[in-house]
Amino acid sequence: MSRIDRRFAKLKAAGRTGLIPFVTAGDPAPGHMVALMHALADAGADLIELGVPFSDPMADGPVIQHASERAIAQGVGLKEVLGWVGEFRRRDAYTPIVLMGYLNPVEIHGYARFAQEAVAAGVDGVLLVDCPLEESAVLQPLRDAGLQQILLAAPTTAPSRMAQLCGSAEGFLYYVSFAGITGAAHLSTGDIAARVADIRTRAKAPVAVGFGIRDAASAKAIAGFADAVVIGSALVERLSGATDAGEITARAQGFLQPIRAALDAH
Repeated sequence: MSRIDRRFAKLKAAGRTGLIPFVTAGDPAPGHMVALMHALADAGADLIELGVPFSDPMADGPVIQHASERAIAQGVGLKEVLGWVGEFRRRDAYTPIVLMGYLNPVEIHGYARFAQEAVAAGVDGVLLVDCPLEESAVLQPLRDAGLQQILLAAPTTAPSRMAQLCGSAEGFLYYVSFAGITGAAHLSTGDIAARVADIRTRAKAPVAVGFGIRDAASAKAIAGFADAVVIGSALVERLSGATDAGEITARAQGFLQPIRAALDAH
């Protein structure tokens, strides 16, 4: 059983909703990335999504786009990201890590090489936004190495394709709450509750909901029907501009702790 599977099994047994924060690797300060990851885990993150900086993040809104640009400007690439995961693992052997990003950096790095180095560093899964299920054969070296491929579903996903996604899901299935980019302000839980409930009855893996979740109230609303909530842009925005480790960890924990408390109260 993978770290991701163990964590969701533990959450289910405890009747708790998972909290999955997303941060862009290397932002706001590359030198304090590992401290930020530990701060997220200490504040109650059940799994961490680490965004791999990319020059053309087509699914992301301005907040994460700018975070990616800042990280790239400071020389952050896959080598640095995997190094931070490896350093994080020296103290934390339990919190699952999923790398979220785009296919190009992995393809340039080499699929087999990336798979070997990612597993050695302690990565548990990958979510590659621009690699749909129909083209996922290219990621077979990653799956062979033990990395779980996290799949995306959306309100616009056709029923036949949704059935394929539910049957192929591993780790967790990431349900995008609306058709759009990350960081948008609108979120109508009534529109997605029935869809997510249906998906959960059919998916082989737990269902996490992301996009549009910005605070404790919106996270708590999603907790009523999802196995986990993903929160990214609002956290990345909160961290923006922080420069030292103390400020970064304080901002991260101050942001996540009320959300963790709201989920647990639910």
